[in-house]
Amino acid sequence: MPLLTARLQLGGKAAALMLLLLGWCAQLRAETPAEREYALKAACLFNFCQFITWPADAFDSPSAPIVIGVLGTDPFGAVLDAMVRGESIRGRQIRIIRYRRVDEALNSHLLFISASESARLNFILRAVQGRRIVTIGENDDFLDEGGMIALAAVENRVRLRIKLSAIRGGGVSVSSKLLRVADIVP
Repeated sequence: MPLLTARLQLGGKAAALMLLLLGWCAQLRAETPAEREYALKAACLFNFCQFITWPADAFDSPSAPIVIGVLGTDPFGAVLDAMVRGESIRGRQIRIIRYRRVDEALNSHLLFISASESARLNFILRAVQGRRIVTIGENDDFLDEGGMIALAAVENRVRLRIKLSAIRGGGVSVSSKLLRVADIVP
């Protein structure tokens, strides 16, 4: 099986940083382009936990985990679970929870909204608005609808776009290291 090779649409120095961030992703094995795409997106979700800081009141307790929610059809399979297994960030373990309905996902910190939910996207984003949930979608329209981070697949690459005003409105802070590797949307 070929090793996963992650190619990102980034500028020179930003690409180097992102490759560093995703370095261990090369250990993953992926067969198809879709598996490679979602392995890379899973690595992005994990790395977002490192470069996004939530206020203390976003957690039930000082030791509560960072919850990565996947809403809708799960495109990751086991790769996302494998990616975070045994990992902790700032003393918090990372937990993956899959949801069918948005009202179940309100305790997430990162919420990946699957493409299967595109018809309900507006409803979902309104339901999480004002909470300390960083929303992540899969296309550029996601940002236009009010989402925070778009991971769009473009020609065997994943393009990272961040809508900074939406992130800041969510009460979380994003490291400049992450912002340097993203296309910023005002």
